[in-house]
Amino acid sequence: KKVLLQAFRDSKNQLERNSRTSRRMNLYPFLCLLEEEQYIDIMVQSLTSLPPTGESFLLISRDVGNQIYNRFSIRKKQQAFHIEKIQSLYRDFCQLLAKNGKVSGLLPREMWEKLEHEKYGGPCLLNVETSWPNSLVVQLGTHLVDLMVQEIKIQNNLLSPRSDTKFIPVLYHMYSFRSTRQIGLIKPHPIFSQILLDASESSLTFESLVMPMLCPPVPWLSPRFGAYLLNPAKLMRSLDGAVQHQLLLEKCPPGQLHPVLDSLNQLGLCAWRINQPLLDIIVSIFNEKGNEKLDIPPPLSEAPKLPDQLQGETSSLEKMTYQRELTRCRKKTSEMHSLRMDALYKLSIANHLREKNFWFPHNMDFRGRTYPCPPYFNHLGSDVTRALLLFAEGKPLGPKGLEWLKTHLINLTGLKKRSSLKERREYADTIMKDILDSADQPLNGKRWWMEADEPWQALACCMEIAKASRSPDPTKYISHFPVHQDGSCNGLQHYAALGRDEIGARSVNLMPCKSPQDVYSGVAQQVEEFRQRDAKRGLKIAQVLDGFIGRKVVKQTVMTVVYGVTRYGGRLQIEKRLRELEAFPQTFSVLINEVVEWEYFID
Repeated sequence: KKVLLQAFRDSKNQLERNSRTSRRMNLYPFLCLLEEEQYIDIMVQSLTSLPPTGESFLLISRDVGNQIYNRFSIRKKQQAFHIEKIQSLYRDFCQLLAKNGKVSGLLPREMWEKLEHEKYGGPCLLNVETSWPNSLVVQLGTHLVDLMVQEIKIQNNLLSPRSDTKFIPVLYHMYSFRSTRQIGLIKPHPIFSQILLDASESSLTFESLVMPMLCPPVPWLSPRFGAYLLNPAKLMRSLDGAVQHQLLLEKCPPGQLHPVLDSLNQLGLCAWRINQPLLDIIVSIFNEKGNEKLDIPPPLSEAPKLPDQLQGETSSLEKMTYQRELTRCRKKTSEMHSLRMDALYKLSIANHLREKNFWFPHNMDFRGRTYPCPPYFNHLGSDVTRALLLFAEGKPLGPKGLEWLKTHLINLTGLKKRSSLKERREYADTIMKDILDSADQPLNGKRWWMEADEPWQALACCMEIAKASRSPDPTKYISHFPVHQDGSCNGLQHYAALGRDEIGARSVNLMPCKSPQDVYSGVAQQVEEFRQRDAKRGLKIAQVLDGFIGRKVVKQTVMTVVYGVTRYGGRLQIEKRLRELEAFPQTFSVLINEVVEWEYFID
């Protein structure tokens, strides 16, 4: 910190001298917006969060620049006394929300506007945010990242004794290829990465912008004001540097955006809480050695060992095999680290929130599709994340609530996709012993829940069914459990509707049928027919795939084909699903992978 602070002051003084002798604008004014220590804290935080494999130089620079902008935005509100206004309005707004809908005829946005009019005579916070151009954010971040690369050094003998002690840079530039593009990376020195690993830091630091809110979000009033109390937020997500969306939104007549703003406000005002018993089970597995089948990433100690170096004279085939295996092991290790850190972030946030109610402010993309603003932990996440979330406000199950819980459970298993709702409930009744066993002994019993398509959500549902069915009166049992209702492959539904395709519409439940249709099972059945035909002709791959073509293997590719997945990407998806099957011969899955890579190389 001392070295960075001195380098920061020197660079700021140099820029000040340059601004006196040149009329060209430079970064000096933007290095004076915050306290000097705040700039240093941002740099140190970005250093400690850097992965061992490195990160895009542009991405780091943009992230550092955005953190400075966010802190400046909050400081500007403090200096302009906006915080006092927000505090006064927000206190009264929460009191109105707490009346539980007794304020008749007023939406959250209208409540806030009414309070503004009563206290200040009209809107007073609509134009408090002033955005910076993307080029400025990146340029400011680049300046600070360059300081880090130049100034932060470490002794080269910290991990191994050396006679020639010297200081070496902690960060260095390198280039890599992402697809066909060459990009610049900032990579930490292995000594620094090892020190961080050995330190076993027990706390994670997040910007408040990426965390769920511990109080209800501010209602969206305009494209520039809403969601967070102090942090700036965008109504519409866009690529960094794109300004057309924001300009069009600001030109819209105010009333035209009200339906969109009100929809986002309603989503944001839904309170959530953590399913604590399930969190404890997941954390226990995470702290042991993980479980890839249950989507709990294992630690790096379980990563494949690198192959021994070749000795003596070797053939070109042996060298190629060695290099391929080396690349595979390194790629697997890198993927394991990324997945492990992602799971660590999610579980750490969930553990931090375990006894609290929280909210997800929402925004949207250019299509109008809504998303929670916190990126790491939200209800649109993986099976693990969704299973950890409960509604903060419970409701009595009522006469049909327990039936819907059973239907939801069978939906999560992936079984009975073509059965009617009644048949699914009847099936749930026949396996009630397995459901109760899963709830009572999730890790030591029969573990029926582990075979579900969404195992963690299925386990959470088993626990809820057990509590409800054992209560004195299930109809009066207060449940906080979310039950999903979803379209049948929504992308294909749109294609069928646009093309007036009756066969396609029937397969995705857009036309009346005696029982629900499942397009994924239909595709799997057709693929199996083609496989049998090819197997009779002697095709080896078709013969090996006997018994492995199922709904789960084809589902992802069918779902993504309408979103533009490539032939190569589809093959990779199928190969990944096959690898996950325990009975599938792994030596053959390696052969399939080589075929995919070879075909991609030829293309």
